[in-house]
Amino acid sequence: MRFAKTILMSGALALMSSVSLAADMVPIKPVEKVDLQSFMGPWYVIASIPSALEKKAYNAVETYKLAPNGHIDTVFHYRNSAFTNPIKTIKSTGFVTPNTNNAVWGVQIVWPIKAQYVIAYLDDNYGETIIARDKRDYVWIMARTPTIPQADYDAMVARVAAMGYKVNDIRKVPQQWPETGGTEPSGN
Repeated sequence: MRFAKTILMSGALALMSSVSLAADMVPIKPVEKVDLQSFMGPWYVIASIPSALEKKAYNAVETYKLAPNGHIDTVFHYRNSAFTNPIKTIKSTGFVTPNTNNAVWGVQIVWPIKAQYVIAYLDDNYGETIIARDKRDYVWIMARTPTIPQADYDAMVARVAAMGYKVNDIRKVPQQWPETGGTEPSGN
């Protein structure tokens, strides 16, 4: 009985210290400003520390469309586990956080939960981006093209590491375009 209590207490202390460490981390610094119109459209997920839904994603593409009410309609297309499996779609809504110059959003898949979405890196041409979270639990490296040069990829991973992420958790997303019998992502 005493052993079980000791194990339980050790587990509780470890959990509390990990929560404390996450709370002690410096918040992710967003980019200075995002032009929403330029950011809209399809982004290929080059690599990520994925959520549970996308751990085996192939041909993952996130598409953004600015809605008339100022929200961002988001459509995530991917194939699970293989290029030949059916396309899966997840729709969500992005809500720009006020006073962030459009660089921080709350993304809602299920009401009322809004997940943090920080545009932590964006190149001048709006061709490559890194989406991060203060918790350092998920990150997405995305580009306007299905592949990027190795030097660009290495630089993006280095940026992710500098943000405090464990880069060993990054998974490169298999991309193969054009899809056989399919089309380029449209966001519909």
